[in-house]
Amino acid sequence: MSDHAVLHVKGRVLVGPEDVRDELWVVGGRVTYDRPVTPATETVKVEGWALPGLVDAHCHVGLDAQGPVDAATAEKQALTDREIGALLIRDAGSPSDTRWIDDREDLPKIIRAGRHIARTRRYIRNYAHEIEPDDLVAYVAQEARRGDGWVKLVGDWIDREAGDLTACWPRDAVEAAIAEAHRLGARVTAHCFAEDSLRDLVEAGIDCVEHATGLTEDTIPLFAERGVAIVPTLVNIATFPDLAAGGEKKFPRWSAHMRRLHDRRYDTVRAAYDAGVPVFAGTDAGGSLAHGLVAAEVAELTRAGIPPVAALSATTWGARTWLGRPGLTEGAPADLVVYGSDPRQDVAVLATPRRVILNGRVVA
Repeated sequence: MSDHAVLHVKGRVLVGPEDVRDELWVVGGRVTYDRPVTPATETVKVEGWALPGLVDAHCHVGLDAQGPVDAATAEKQALTDREIGALLIRDAGSPSDTRWIDDREDLPKIIRAGRHIARTRRYIRNYAHEIEPDDLVAYVAQEARRGDGWVKLVGDWIDREAGDLTACWPRDAVEAAIAEAHRLGARVTAHCFAEDSLRDLVEAGIDCVEHATGLTEDTIPLFAERGVAIVPTLVNIATFPDLAAGGEKKFPRWSAHMRRLHDRRYDTVRAAYDAGVPVFAGTDAGGSLAHGLVAAEVAELTRAGIPPVAALSATTWGARTWLGRPGLTEGAPADLVVYGSDPRQDVAVLATPRRVILNGRVVA
C-alpha cells in the first residue's frame, strides 16, 4: 500500500456502541466519512467490523522482570501489542526512555507516566525511583514534567517487618504530591493491591488506581463519588496464587492476603462497575507478563460480570475518551482494527483481528 493510496473500510464501522456506519475512507492517514472526489492512484479495500484501535491502559514498554530493556526488546514488545490491535498504550511506569517510539509511525502511540515512584526498598528492584516521603513532591514534579500527563506512585507493597502488604506513604505526603501533580497538569495513578492505602489516596485527590483488588463495600462508594477510575489488570491478578505459594514460608500473612484478594477479584470488579466506578482494560504487560494480552483482559472483564459492550468500551470508546485521544471521528488519525464478526456480540473475536491499521496503513 503506497503513501498516496486511499483505504476504503466497508461493512460495519463502530464509531460508538450505537453509532454504526457502513463505511469509512482513509485519506492522508486520517479518517473521513466523505467519499473522496479525487481519483486515487490506488484504493485498498478492507471489509469487516471496525473498531477504534484498542487501548491497553496499563502496560510497560521498555521493562521486563529485571528492569529496563534495550531498544530492540522494547520494539518487540510494542510490535507484539500492535499485532493484537493495541494501538494506544498508557505506559504505567517505565525506567526506559522510549521517546524514540514517537517517531515511528508503525508502532503504537504511548502515553507515559514517567518512572514509578516507590518507597525505599518497597518495590521491585531496578524499576522505580525509591525515595522517602519528604522527597515525594519533588519526584512527582520531576516525573510529571517527563511524562505525558500522568504520574505513577506505588501505593502499597509488602512490608517485610509487618509480613504483609501495607501503605507506602503517609496521608500528608500524598496530599501534597497529588496537588503538585495537578498543578503541573498531570493526573496521578497508584499501584494498590491491598485495602489500607485506598481511602487516603482517593481523599487526597488521586485520579486512578491500578489493580484495586483491595476495594471493599466501604471504599467502592468513595471511588464512585469521586469518579476515580480503576484498571483491574485481571490477567495479572491471575498470578496471585503462584506468588502466594512462592512466599508462603517466609511471609504467611502476605500469602494468605494475596489469596483472599485473588479469590474475590471478580466480585470486586463487578461491585465497582455496578456502583458506577469507571473501569478500563489494562494488562500489566512488561515486567513478568507477556505483551499482547489486551484481548484476554477484556475477556476477563466479562468473566467478572461486566456486560460485553461495557468491557469493549473499556478498551475502545470509553478508554480513548478517558485518555483524551480520538476514536474513529472525522479527521482523526486512522488507527483501527477490523474483525470478521461483531465484537459487541462476542468479545472473543478481539483475539483474532482480520486487519490492523495504524496511521492509515495496514500493518497486520
